[in-house]
Amino acid sequence: MIYVLLLILILLNVAWLALVVFGLPGNWLIVFSTGLFAWWQWDAGVFSVWTLVAIVVLALLGELVEFFAGMVGAKRAGASWRGSVAAVLGAVVGAVAGTFIIAIPFVGTLVGACGGAGLGVWAVENSRGARDHALRRGVSAGLGAFIGIVSKLAAGVAIWLIVAVAAFWP
Repeated sequence: MIYVLLLILILLNVAWLALVVFGLPGNWLIVFSTGLFAWWQWDAGVFSVWTLVAIVVLALLGELVEFFAGMVGAKRAGASWRGSVAAVLGAVVGAVAGTFIIAIPFVGTLVGACGGAGLGVWAVENSRGARDHALRRGVSAGLGAFIGIVSKLAAGVAIWLIVAVAAFWP
């Protein structure tokens, strides 16, 4: 029976992983559901404390990289602090808008987040009078947001693999 429950956990974690592309906390949902399962079935000894610590650390790293990537991309191109903050806010708003405007699963959210980060920086930098550099800074912020989302997704895949292997490894 434990193997059926583990298979359900692994499949549930695939669904949580898909949420990462939408800007939702899918990695944390994987950590939460795995931690809950480990607590519930602690006597079975499926997941060690070290496995749980590893997935928490990976989830934290994924969040940090995603959060700061758009900001760093904008800053590296010379954007102001306000422009960098606009990259983060624009990515969130763009991800939500892109999900509904471009009705292709995952693609709309990803394009929306990157475009929102870029447009946010472009708008702020344009309003500050840096018209010559606003487009380059916006594109850099969009690329940074893309790198952040892909990095968070890569962390999520690593978390999922750790859980899947630990679930069925003797």
